[in-house]
Amino acid sequence: MKRPAPMAFDRTSPAATWPFETLVAVLLKQFKRPLAAQGLDLSDADAQTIAQDAAARAAPGEMARAVVAALAAVIAESEAVLAGWGLSFRESLAADLDAIPGWHSTAEFLEIANQKTNAEIRIGAGAALLAVLGDQRHVPYLFDLVEHDPDEVEAIIARRVLLFLSGLDDGAPDWLARARARLESARGE
Repeated sequence: MKRPAPMAFDRTSPAATWPFETLVAVLLKQFKRPLAAQGLDLSDADAQTIAQDAAARAAPGEMARAVVAALAAVIAESEAVLAGWGLSFRESLAADLDAIPGWHSTAEFLEIANQKTNAEIRIGAGAALLAVLGDQRHVPYLFDLVEHDPDEVEAIIARRVLLFLSGLDDGAPDWLARARARLESARGE
């Protein structure tokens, strides 16, 4: 008897379907190590409280403000990694790994690939968290993610955050252009 093929896990599904509070809490928990490297120890309870407040659009508390400062430093470090290759975040998303200099062996290639991927994930997810916590200086990165590949999990998270911030419904026509206009207007651009 032939066994049925195992179901593939769709890693985008949770990002698209979790309640917003859950999504924010999970993202915060994924940043525990980078935040600790910045001197901030975030407990699961802290992450849950911050996520609840963010989903309720409450003003950020003391711990959330500390997370904002630490996340901004994490993003700056990741931007510096990309800048070391002469790349902006948007350019990095589009760059093929073989176009990045500095590797001569498979091990060096893999190390660079890991650094590039980690920098992009930290910038994208960090920008999403910062925006939810009221710091919108990196919102353009969220648009970059959606425009680069809207089906990637990071872009799905960016989409949810942009919809949350702009107050648009998920099925809104031209949601991306409308979200950009609303958020740029709110930021005074």
